[in-house]
Amino acid sequence: MLENPRSPRVRAVAKLSKRSARTETGLFLLEGPQAVREALRYLPEAIVELFATPTSWEKHADVRDLAADADLEVQYVTEDVLSAMADTVTPQGLVAVARQTPTAVKDIFAASPTLIAICEEVRDPGNLGTIIRAADAAGADAVVLTGRTVDPYNPKVVRSTTGSLFHLPISVGGELDDVVTRAHAAGMQVLAADVQGDDLLAARAEGVLDRPTAWLFGNEARGLESDALALADHALKLPIFGRAESLNLATAASVCLYESAFSQRAAG
Repeated sequence: MLENPRSPRVRAVAKLSKRSARTETGLFLLEGPQAVREALRYLPEAIVELFATPTSWEKHADVRDLAADADLEVQYVTEDVLSAMADTVTPQGLVAVARQTPTAVKDIFAASPTLIAICEEVRDPGNLGTIIRAADAAGADAVVLTGRTVDPYNPKVVRSTTGSLFHLPISVGGELDDVVTRAHAAGMQVLAADVQGDDLLAARAEGVLDRPTAWLFGNEARGLESDALALADHALKLPIFGRAESLNLATAASVCLYESAFSQRAAG
């Protein structure tokens, strides 16, 4: 049992809350039973280390079974050690260290996707995590991160995805113009979500959303820069029927992705 919160091993895990340590090691932190469970279920080969308090390990029989299937041994730790490792105040008794497994952008488009999300300079971890989760739920084929978009392996992003990080390919570090070129070459249209765009409902009625689509989402505060908007085939906006000033980025992205998912499925 690991009992010393100041031991080098514990400190090495705790450092993964910082981007510099994640970049240097190629590792990242998973906290809580949901994230650990989904990693073990869908990408067990990425798990490097697994830590748990004895009480939590006893409680989560499904996680124990998945770890056994992956031939992974748990390292028991005290509550103080787990708290020292984790980024959250209440890590719920389970922490894992995993390898980062980004997908090359060329491989994403080589797979003939019909729906993807492109995030250009999305800076809020909660927003990015929610977009990844929404893309997963809507049946999207991938999420592509460009510009200075926040690190998808940031602990807050990982938590916000609630496991969806392990369900679909994520590409990082691409240049937007290259990504758009690849999308077009793969037979996809690029739709930009923009408050100055055309009405999304009219586009849906015209069958625009039936086609293979890469949705482009921009920065929370500034939206998409003019050069980014110029790369898109169309810019569309969500109608506001009530008195809300606007929708936040993650909510708007969720609606856009689902609208495409509905339209594509209705079109057969």
